Amino acid sequence: MVTGKLLRVPAAVVILAAAVLIGWRVLAPAEVLEPATGALPVAVTLPPGVTGKTTMAPLIVAGSVRVYAGKRLVKADGPVEAKTMYTARWSFRRWPEQLTGIVAVAATVVTRWSDGALVALDGRTGEQVWRSAGPAAEPFTGRTGSAAVWAPPGLHTAGTSVLVTDGRQLIARAATDGTQRWAVTLPPGCGDGFVTAGGRYVCSSGAWDVLSGTVVRGWPTGPFTAVGCDVARSDCAGLRDGAGQGWLTGARRPERAPALDAPAATAGGDLVLSASADAVVASRADGEVWRWAGAAQVLGVRAGRAVLLTPDRRLIVLDAATGAQRAVFPLYVPDERVEPWQPDGWQLTDGYLAVQRLEPDGSFYTTDPVVIAAL
Repeated sequence: MVTGKLLRVPAAVVILAAAVLIGWRVLAPAEVLEPATGALPVAVTLPPGVTGKTTMAPLIVAGSVRVYAGKRLVKADGPVEAKTMYTARWSFRRWPEQLTGIVAVAATVVTRWSDGALVALDGRTGEQVWRSAGPAAEPFTGRTGSAAVWAPPGLHTAGTSVLVTDGRQLIARAATDGTQRWAVTLPPGCGDGFVTAGGRYVCSSGAWDVLSGTVVRGWPTGPFTAVGCDVARSDCAGLRDGAGQGWLTGARRPERAPALDAPAATAGGDLVLSASADAVVASRADGEVWRWAGAAQVLGVRAGRAVLLTPDRRLIVLDAATGAQRAVFPLYVPDERVEPWQPDGWQLTDGYLAVQRLEPDGSFYTTDPVVIAAL
């Protein structure tokens, strides 16, 4: 009996050791980078129309790949015009950290993680470009990753720089190699701001030059509402100040634009676009430039195009200079059920539009809620 008990003790030790080893392998901190092996998808110019839909929200990078955010990974597929999500070209996983957000400068994709790490990857290949440590950041939220790729907390772009905010700290790093260009301490209550097309980082307390980090004097009084922004609340064409007055922000100094006072108005380049129940009007300081008859929401202005979304979910593409109609098509995939939906975030690039769609009750529109269209 004693011998049997002694034999069982070593067996139990072996089982326990094996369990510990398995647990360590599963739970130990780890990173897995799987770079691309195939050729880069070729960017193509397509006629205007819907190209496909995806389960996750993409960040369209360099006009050729789509980058997605998951809770603990970032991955990419392509081409942009693919009808659905494809097998990942490359992926980068971190455990147990969570992805906070992603921004892209040209082909460089900068990822921020819950432990504060900034990891820059080549968006075409997935290979690591640079890495920098930083303070802890917010965890991943949402199912599709739309917040992480289109409105990442504490991440902005400004020319060739990536701006990172943490509390009252604002840091500018070169997107090419991660070199810190400058850092400033923001005033109390500043909050996470936005970057103007004219090269200013703006929060409720004021404005800072994105090239040097120096304070910009003579700015309107906040808090501010940014309008006409690209993803990551960057390249914003205008704002409304604390008194509700509108300003164009494409130049180094803001330019007063009374037409932008209206809550339904937005900006694109040097234009103010005002939407009403029966028209969208584009104007400058010297008056009306063009008028499009009908009700529509302005999604943005990019590459000389003004992009509108009608209540019946048709996409209208106009020449931004003249208002001439370039294209019109329903924002549904062929053979998809045609029912009302609401836009819930989008990315407008030089050649494509990606929109996340919600049902009227706030649930996702189909299991593939993001529709992508060529412009």
